[in-house]
Amino acid sequence: MMGLKTKAAQAYFHAKNEFTTGPVEVDEMIKNDEPIKIIDVRGPQDYAQGHIPGAINLRKGEGFESLSKDKKSVVYCYDEDCHLATEACEELASEGYPVIELQGGFKGWKEHNFPIES
Repeated sequence: MMGLKTKAAQAYFHAKNEFTTGPVEVDEMIKNDEPIKIIDVRGPQDYAQGHIPGAINLRKGEGFESLSKDKKSVVYCYDEDCHLATEACEELASEGYPVIELQGGFKGWKEHNFPIES
């Protein structure tokens, strides 16, 4: 029985690493001009008060068709407890878009004192 749990845990963490990233990695992607699109799925008022530089504000189910399938989308919401980014990532992936979720969301980005634009 323990072997099954170990394999399940291994599969879970492999998938988690494959489809999530952290603030430091996203900052490096931006600095290296990697072909990414950053998507903020928080409410428009929160986005207007501050967001990751270059991020666009899209709510779940709106405007995804304007995204390129040639660029990886980095999606974030408020914090690690927010499920909006996970839901948007699931929707984007089901439509064939390459996507990863920013762990810690906007709160994690701010905690690293990375730049914010408004």
